[in-house]
Order: sequence, then structure tokens, then C-alpha cells
Amino acid sequence: MGCGRNEEVGDVRRNDNCICEVVRAIKRVQDIRDDLDCDDCRTDCFLTPLGSLVSPARQRANTRVFMLLDEKGNPFKAMFRRRRRFDESDSAPASDQGRRDCATCFSIFFRVQNIFDNCCATIQVLEPRDARGRKVDLFKGGKLDLDAVCEVENFEATGTCVTVDLTCFCAIQCVKDVFIDCDED
Repeated sequence: MGCGRNEEVGDVRRNDNCICEVVRAIKRVQDIRDDLDCDDCRTDCFLTPLGSLVSPARQRANTRVFMLLDEKGNPFKAMFRRRRRFDESDSAPASDQGRRDCATCFSIFFRVQNIFDNCCATIQVLEPRDARGRKVDLFKGGKLDLDAVCEVENFEATGTCVTVDLTCFCAIQCVKDVFIDCDED
């Protein structure tokens, strides 16, 4: 099963999707924090408790960051609305700042907000940040920059959500357990 393929067993037709099950599991892990399980795969999406994808485990983690991949292994991307926060040290003219904001308003990192109708989900787009909290532009010339992806250490809530049909994806990769301040203005 995968990529939304149907399976017929006898007279019974099934349409299961492992991505749906993984996203449901991530949502459950985000909703409850249990100290039950250990696993050798440090980025297993089913790993509990929330916080297990980092070492040492974070006590305040409330989000399991993940990427969704298509049948060719390309990450799903979504645009987010940039929050207008400028560093005092940023002396770029407003027009240059606007262009930079536009260039960095796509992300491949998400947080599950809700799952409904069997295999649909509302996911929040997360803004990628480096270890020092600076924005990371994942796309150069319209193409995903894999070196930039490797710079990502932190994430920030954007308040931008996307509703997706999880049967459209072939793979999911869990990235990290983090604390996301979802109530930030």
C-alpha cells in the first residue's frame, strides 16, 4: 500500500494509506505525552513520547515536525504569510526587506493541526530557522536548496494552514520534536 493505491482481496476492496496512519499517529503523540516506548530509529514517526526525536528528550515539545514527499521523493511545499517582525539590526530598505520576505515564504516543514474525513488533514506551515534563530531560505531560483535544508535547526509557527488529501503523498519523514509557540502574535 502506498501512494493511494487500492487493494482488492477477494470481494473486498480496500483503500488504505500509510501516510494517513502516520499523520494520525503524529497527532496522537502531539496530543498526549507518555513515557512508554523506545526505538532504535531516532526519527521514527511513531516514536513516543513527544520529544523523543531529540537528544536529550525535550520536556516541553508539543510538535513533531514532518515533511511530506511525492512519488518522486520531492518534498511538498507550501507558501506562508510572513509575519512582519524586523530585527533592529536589519538596515535594509523596506523594498529590499519585502523582496527577501517574499523569497523566503515557502516551507517544506509542517505541524499537524487536525485530521478529518478519513484521510484529510489541516497542517500548519512552519517557518525554517537556523541554530541562531535566523530565517532559512529553502528555495534558490525557485528550486529547493538541499544545503539550506541542512541548515535548518529550529522552526516557528506561521499561522498559515493548508488542508491536504494525505492519499496524494507517498512518504512522510519526521524531522524533529520541538516546542512551537502557536499562540504567538
